[in-house]
Amino acid sequence: MKATKLKEGIYWVGAVDWNIRNFHGYSTEQGTSYGAYLIVDEKITLIDTVKAPFAEEMISRISDILPPETIDIIISNHVEMDHSGALPAIRKYCPNASIYTSSPAGAKGLAAHYGDYGYLPVKTGDSISIGKRTLSFVSTPMLHWPDNMVTYCPEEKILFSNDAFGQHYASTGHFDDEVDLPILLDEAKKYYGNILMCFGRQIQNVGNTLKGLDIDIIAPSHGIIWRSHIDEILKVYGLWSANEPSTGAVVVYDSMWHSTEIIAKTICEAFADQDIPAKLYDLKTNHISNIVPEVLTSKYIAVGSPTLNNQMMPSVAAFLSYLKGLSPKNREAFAFGSYGWSGQSIELVEKELEACGFHICMDRIRINYIPSEETLREIYNNVQNMSK
Repeated sequence: MKATKLKEGIYWVGAVDWNIRNFHGYSTEQGTSYGAYLIVDEKITLIDTVKAPFAEEMISRISDILPPETIDIIISNHVEMDHSGALPAIRKYCPNASIYTSSPAGAKGLAAHYGDYGYLPVKTGDSISIGKRTLSFVSTPMLHWPDNMVTYCPEEKILFSNDAFGQHYASTGHFDDEVDLPILLDEAKKYYGNILMCFGRQIQNVGNTLKGLDIDIIAPSHGIIWRSHIDEILKVYGLWSANEPSTGAVVVYDSMWHSTEIIAKTICEAFADQDIPAKLYDLKTNHISNIVPEVLTSKYIAVGSPTLNNQMMPSVAAFLSYLKGLSPKNREAFAFGSYGWSGQSIELVEKELEACGFHICMDRIRINYIPSEETLREIYNNVQNMSK
């Protein structure tokens, strides 16, 4: 396995996970990668490791540059096991290496996972010299665990950004100018929406901290390294973290005998004819994590379900539960659906939309059995009038 050079003496030594297709309920059709970085200086430094099953791949890449026994310092930006899982494996090669992590959550978390390796806790403002280079630390709690931090090398202008600015994206190319940029930005949007959306305020705070840094390279813990399109990724993170969607509509539903589906298509058409970009998602064929990126940037969200055993459809309940955990807020929403004889699902959907922090912008649409042409025209007109 070969290492990939970022700058002279600095290398990506991580691993590519081509086959993973699910990450905590997040659909990863593009696979992922785990970013670990080796700095060759007076003190040989490894920043983060990889998921445990990929430890040998990481060690092989390190060995392409130097013997892993020569590592003096390990920095753990994040306790989660896709970042720290190979720590015990690399520790066997360099048992006397100093391990720096965030104070106090990082030290506590690593000890809980791997035992006490004599961790050295650091906080925002702390820095260490590794020779001709300095490494400075910035705590980024809840991006997306309490222990998260980032590491910055001012001499090389590299930000080792941990989960920020990452993507679940496997590729033989390691840099943003070696892959398709629109696809990369879409994957970054999906990653942000499904993992970081609920931490927008913290991201804004971190963004303010990072504004003072001179950055040539952003090296995240997942996916592609940014070197040619740093302005683009910083700009969209600023927009996403502000959580102020201005346009667009997402219509999400499940249907039993197509009645709720017909209503959903009518709603989608009403938005589109109002020049509001709209997307339609049937939960039978669309994974919830692929819908979330559209919610991230859309002003309107309409969710529909028929009634099944006095409840909404399980797929709709799962989507709303997942969405509520991401805490999107600040959107206009309404519920719709058809029913046979009880019809509780539509009100239940509306309550969950309110629990997401959405403003209910239109009366719930509750149709008995099959909607007539007249009813569909009324729904169409109501959606158009609401969105003017």
